Amino acid sequence: MTRLKKRLRIFRKNEDGMIIALEFVIMAPLIFSFFFFGLEMGIYSVRQMLLDRGLEVTTRQVRLNTGMVFDHDDLKRAICQNAGNLPDCNTVLRLEMVSMDPRNFTGLPASPDCPDVSEPATPVRGWSLGQPHELMILRACYKFTPVFPMTGLGQDFRKDGGGKVAMTSISAFVQEPR
Repeated sequence: MTRLKKRLRIFRKNEDGMIIALEFVIMAPLIFSFFFFGLEMGIYSVRQMLLDRGLEVTTRQVRLNTGMVFDHDDLKRAICQNAGNLPDCNTVLRLEMVSMDPRNFTGLPASPDCPDVSEPATPVRGWSLGQPHELMILRACYKFTPVFPMTGLGQDFRKDGGGKVAMTSISAFVQEPR
C-alpha cells in the first residue's frame, strides 16, 4: 500500500505533458462548438431547401390545376408530400394564403402564423382561394426541434414554449382563369 501511495505521489508531482492537457481543455470546447454549429446549420439548410421545394411544387400544381378547389389541409398534405422528409410535417406545418393587389401591395403580416404546440390550437389565419387573374401569396411556417438545442446555432434560435423553432417560406402566383 505504501508503494502505491508513493507512486501516486510521484505521478501527481510530475508535470510532463501538462501544457498539452491545458491546451486540450481550452481548445476542445471551442472546436466542438464550431462542429455543432456547422452541423446544425447544415441540417437547417436542408430543411429550408425541402420546405421551399415542397411549397414551389405545390403552388405550381395549384396554379395549373385551375378547375380544382384546394383547402388548407389539401395544400398542407401536398406540401409535406412534395417536401420529402420533413419530420412531423403534417402536424406542425401552417399555411397562410391571401390575395394581394399588385397596384396597392400591402404585404403579409410581419409575424407568420406559426402554431405553438405548448398553447391551445388557433384557427388558420388568412385563407382565401382567390379569383382568376388574382395575385396570391402563400406562406408556409414549419416548426422543428433543433438537433443540438443547447449548443452552437441551436442555442441562438428563437424558440416557442415547446422548444420548437419556426422556419418560413413564401411563394407568389397568379390564379389562372378556369
